[in-house]
Amino acid sequence: MIIGGTDIPQGPTIKRIKHFAAIEGSIRDRATKDTLAFCEEDFGTLTRPHNDALVISFLLNNIRIKRVLVDPGSSANVIRPKVVEQLGLLDQNVPASRVLHGFNMAGEITKGEIALSVDMSDTVQNTKFHVIGSDMRYNALLGRSRIHSMRAVPSTLQQMMKFPTKDGITTIYG
Repeated sequence: MIIGGTDIPQGPTIKRIKHFAAIEGSIRDRATKDTLAFCEEDFGTLTRPHNDALVISFLLNNIRIKRVLVDPGSSANVIRPKVVEQLGLLDQNVPASRVLHGFNMAGEITKGEIALSVDMSDTVQNTKFHVIGSDMRYNALLGRSRIHSMRAVPSTLQQMMKFPTKDGITTIYG
């Protein structure tokens, strides 16, 4: 069964024409050092083929938080209350009830929201997390809002995430 899809346009349509420029030589030769791209060398020591999710770690209050899922399919950043408690930040949790729906459309009511300074490779950015009480496999989940605000490109295939900084392209490995 297929659920969803797009509507078929009714009425006048616009014809789109694609123009391609003929460029000789490999793209790698023309790429600048600040081009955000993945290549064969990025596979490094990965065992291929694999089917792993991209799981990273980052710093919160100078404490390394491990098992953080990078999920471009999620619209919310989520953190476990146990992590907030262990960081001693329960007083910063703002009570807020919101229902988050998973891929199976099961609803989970949040226990609050908390804004935390996330440090990823010396790039610090405030991030709003929804605190959920259900048992999840990961300590935190980074969704599209955080990924987009960093202008990051995650790759589960290469098990890394790249994003631009003032010093060039930074890579975080899974």
